[in-house]
Amino acid sequence: MPYVDVILPLALDKLYTYSVTADQAGILQPGMRIAVPFKRSKLYTALVHSIHEDAPQGYEARPIDQVLDKAPIVFEDHLAFWQWIASYYMCTLGDVMRTALPGAFMLESETVILPVAKDMVDERELTDNQFLILEALQNNSSLKVGDIQRILERKGVLPVLQSMMEEGLIEIQEKIQERYRPKWVKYIRVLPEYQTDEGLVMVLEQLSRAEKQKALVMQYFQLAGQVKEWISSSELIKSSGISAAVRKALLDKGIFEEKKVREDRINTELQVQTRLDIDLNQQQSQALSDTEDQLDSGKVVLLQGVTASGKTEIYVKLTQKALNKGEQVLYMVPEIALTAQLITRLQQHFGEAITVYHSRYTVHERVETWNNVLQESPKTKVILGTRSALFLPFRKLGLIIVDEEHDPSYKQFDPAPRYHGRDAAVVLAKSLGSHIVLGSATPSVTSFNNHITGKYGYAQIPDRYKEILMPQIHLVDLKEQHRKKIIQGHFSRPLLESIRETLANKEQVILFQNRRGYSPIVECTSCGHIPQCQNCDVSLTYHQYRGELRCHYCGYHETLEVGCAACGNQSLDTKGLGTEQVETELGALLPDARVMRMDYDTTRGKHSYSKIITAFEKRDIDILVGTQMVTKGLDFRHVNLVGIMNADTLLNFPDYRSHERGYQLLMQVAGRAGRTKKQGQVIIQTYQPAHPVLKQVLHGDYKAMFDRQMKERAQFRYPPAIRIIRIEFKHKEYQRVQEGSSWFARSLRQEFSSNVLGPESPLISRLRNQYINQILIKIPLEVSMAQTKNSIKRIQRSFNAISQYRSIRVIYHADHI
Repeated sequence: MPYVDVILPLALDKLYTYSVTADQAGILQPGMRIAVPFKRSKLYTALVHSIHEDAPQGYEARPIDQVLDKAPIVFEDHLAFWQWIASYYMCTLGDVMRTALPGAFMLESETVILPVAKDMVDERELTDNQFLILEALQNNSSLKVGDIQRILERKGVLPVLQSMMEEGLIEIQEKIQERYRPKWVKYIRVLPEYQTDEGLVMVLEQLSRAEKQKALVMQYFQLAGQVKEWISSSELIKSSGISAAVRKALLDKGIFEEKKVREDRINTELQVQTRLDIDLNQQQSQALSDTEDQLDSGKVVLLQGVTASGKTEIYVKLTQKALNKGEQVLYMVPEIALTAQLITRLQQHFGEAITVYHSRYTVHERVETWNNVLQESPKTKVILGTRSALFLPFRKLGLIIVDEEHDPSYKQFDPAPRYHGRDAAVVLAKSLGSHIVLGSATPSVTSFNNHITGKYGYAQIPDRYKEILMPQIHLVDLKEQHRKKIIQGHFSRPLLESIRETLANKEQVILFQNRRGYSPIVECTSCGHIPQCQNCDVSLTYHQYRGELRCHYCGYHETLEVGCAACGNQSLDTKGLGTEQVETELGALLPDARVMRMDYDTTRGKHSYSKIITAFEKRDIDILVGTQMVTKGLDFRHVNLVGIMNADTLLNFPDYRSHERGYQLLMQVAGRAGRTKKQGQVIIQTYQPAHPVLKQVLHGDYKAMFDRQMKERAQFRYPPAIRIIRIEFKHKEYQRVQEGSSWFARSLRQEFSSNVLGPESPLISRLRNQYINQILIKIPLEVSMAQTKNSIKRIQRSFNAISQYRSIRVIYHADHI
């Protein structure tokens, strides 16, 4: 008898086996979707992993419900990639499936209530609730649970339905509900026989007494022009201001004809005329040659080029070479914001052969992109996307570009799989035989170390394109500014004067402050009370525009009271600086300047990023205030000044990577200044002007930063000198998470002795009413990661067997960052 092993979109630690008929086995392939019952009768969408004839051990295989696909939507080599993700990042294949597939592919059944034969029901014995439900079923062939809740005006309807089913009054079934609906657009035209001059005269005579119909026909000819092609029906109605009823009358008279066309929801408009030629300078040509040679030898290549050196032009050349061979290209960026500006630049070279893919798209848009990639549509030759684009079903992926490879946004923290997009891309490229280039002006210490040790190839562009000068960087000592009492709000005199001078020269300014909101702390001046989140161990951030205090971790918020909630004192003070406060101070200091914020609060909408970036490019904005969104690869031609409001917050974070990330962020945001002929200016405000990282930034000395970091990490045993797995424990009870993590740590020490650190509470020890403890395991490079993970998983199985620990969530972060 044939069987299939399937992946379910649930956090299950194994595959499940179902029986299939011989006919089903003949058409099924790995990567196809089927509907299967799981846990009672609920139906889930499962993905076929393998087909075989081995009955499962320990349980009887249930038959599948139905086959959902005619062909695989995931290929076998991609399933192998899923398996690597699950194994390396210590999660389940179900976790990977939920992240990889658009949600509309993972159908779940919905409970449907059906009537039984009416002659079997004695209405005199019905309760009021039962009568109402059966009465509704007389007018409907079936009802959903939500329908019953509305009819009875209560949520708890399941006991009523259960009793009715036991009494034989209703039947309950599970039905798969399709979530994806293709988009159909109506097009309209005048029939061909009426498109001649004589035909038009005939139509107008026929409509002599129907002025609105005549006007709609004339509007059609105005829109259609000389071509007389199909035009959008909705566009015709909108432009004419005439109702759809008039259009219907013309259809009924046989003057108009209509058709429906299936269209993609994502329709990236071609903004510019395509041009393919790029003139590379000597450094770019050398970097391209070095990159191609090393790619051909099978190496991962790290391309390091200073900001504005022209790395994108190298990527374009490599992409064009791949397209000429009939291959697909994946161009990865860390942030959705970068796709808005890059799409226009890449269209200059690849026209309509490029599609964007990221999590802000709707489930329908993601399904359409997935299907287009699956079918090798001409519009998906180049995919520009964030880390989720790695899972698209490429058939001929020839090149992966990971731009800004150092960026921590490539790491997914929640939910599982907690993978790193850059590292996963390297593995995917190897498994598919694709070339891969990692690019950055400030490579991660890990990637640069891979170059130093010979694991990665390397190419370099040391200077800016067209001999553009690197910006001048100035450090401003905030202690001196305060001592001399020449600071206004949070603006030092040099920064404020430079802003005024820049605006007077009709140039633009970017101000960077890596904290959103108005102020991270509100404190009572009398008792020192600071409002805290009810669900997390953090203070609430003050958002002035909303007039509320908000938690940035769980979303809890409350209105800012006039007085102190603890003592009633009317005097409250704000401490710390956020982007809102920077914007407010600019409004007071420079009332004529056009200021815009770019942070999470202003970019929640699907197209918010592109609207802000477009407005800044068009010079509708003078000063852009932002969090780290403004540091990442954006190319603005008229920005001459960049100001960092407080560099110290980047350097003093208690994390072994804080100096590396501080250097990267400061160099990246500095690189936004002076990207044309005029040299840009960067002003960094700090209380620590002698800090070694700031000295490295001042001289643009990446190698000094790298050498210092490698020395410290070797001394204190941090990556890349070793590897780290972080284990997180979460539970709503403080004592239980303490006891459980301590038990786990004792067991780990029996295996790994002094390489186990903790358990200890992290910086924020409670999030969303879950207490957190963590353990770090430091793993020497010569020790097998696979064996280490197997040992950890074995300990977890023993841990889960202890009843009081079973409810504790155990979360793994492989290659902890």
